[in-house]
Amino acid sequence: MTPLDGYRPRAAWTMTLMLTALALINFLDKIVLGMVAVPLMRELNLSPSQFGLVAGSFYWLFALSTVLVGFLSNRVQTRWLLLGMGILWAILQMPQALFSSMAAFLLSRVALGAAEGPYYPVSVHALYKWFPDEKRNMPVALLNQGAALGLLLAGLLIPVVTHHWGWRMNFIILGSIGAVWSVLWLCVGREGNLTRHGSSRAGAFGADSGAARVPYRRLLTDPTILSIFLIGFSAYWMLGANTTWLPTYLERALGFSGLSAGRWFAVVIGTAAPVNLGLSWLSQRMLARGAPSRRARVQLVCLAATGSAILFLALAGLTLAPLQKIAVFALAGALPTVALVLAPALLSEVVPDSQRGALIAIHTALSSLGAAIAPVLVGRIVQAHGSTNPHAYELGFATSATILIVASLVALRWLHPDRSLREPASAIATTAG
Repeated sequence: MTPLDGYRPRAAWTMTLMLTALALINFLDKIVLGMVAVPLMRELNLSPSQFGLVAGSFYWLFALSTVLVGFLSNRVQTRWLLLGMGILWAILQMPQALFSSMAAFLLSRVALGAAEGPYYPVSVHALYKWFPDEKRNMPVALLNQGAALGLLLAGLLIPVVTHHWGWRMNFIILGSIGAVWSVLWLCVGREGNLTRHGSSRAGAFGADSGAARVPYRRLLTDPTILSIFLIGFSAYWMLGANTTWLPTYLERALGFSGLSAGRWFAVVIGTAAPVNLGLSWLSQRMLARGAPSRRARVQLVCLAATGSAILFLALAGLTLAPLQKIAVFALAGALPTVALVLAPALLSEVVPDSQRGALIAIHTALSSLGAAIAPVLVGRIVQAHGSTNPHAYELGFATSATILIVASLVALRWLHPDRSLREPASAIATTAG
């Protein structure tokens, strides 16, 4: 039996396209709050720090639900978990169109965050059941382009909907889209059956991933796995800060109208797609030519993160025209997104298949803490320096640079998939800890 046994390209890519559509919906749900920030803050009479609290509340139960459902995905088919998520997302959009108090809106965002938290690890786990390790970069990269497309459409369409029908109509439309996807998934969603046999990347610590299980205490103290978690945290920190505050930065600080700010937001988000796909393709190409994962995945992620950090610091430290700031921000925000593709792939190299869903979920849960903290911290920085002062936002965005640099240094020192793979088989337990 070869590593490609069970690989069915046509069905695999069909599922990828369906999950990419779900990623689009997921990120529309996330970004809509930032896109309607100005009218929402005005109507609900929220300060920047209060709005940052509401935005960050999306992630309060995000991590807990992600871990719980991640462990469940080891036992329950991902097709049913994904269907349940799609239905819940559609239902939970409606209260956001009706509530008018900060407390009620906050509770609604907390509930939606809990429902959306498990989406990414369950989707990646589902795709990994369809694709072998050496072919996993591009489908997950495409999945992330669904997220990028969602952000792009948000920038183009949400300001138009808000302008003509008010900011609440966006939540009604999103609920309807989620319901349509759920019906389609019920009709076409299937479970992959690809298992890993005979591969050089055979599983955690040299284990045959199809059978052995490693104690979770061993997995969760491994330097490689902890370094992957930190890389994810840095990427989510940047995403949380950017998606929450970029629309307001463009409108209030740089002086663009609501519609123009939306279009420039779309340009910034659109930049991420070719950068993410290009770096993911490069990594997969390097692997195909025999490069070790340390070079093709780890060093590539660190290089992208460091480049992004330098650009965020330049944005805060240099005097630039508004369009120049947008250009710098676009590239700075695009580079670290490759971590969203390569971090789960690195985890899948060193974790048994039977525990992969749980570990990717734990990774997403811990990473998402960055997206929970960043909007609140940036909101406080903005409030302290003035919500119409561009430098206030740029100082907030520069916090991402610090996190990205620390994560890169840690990964370069301790993230070695090959070392985990060389662990002696005698260290492997047959039951999970």
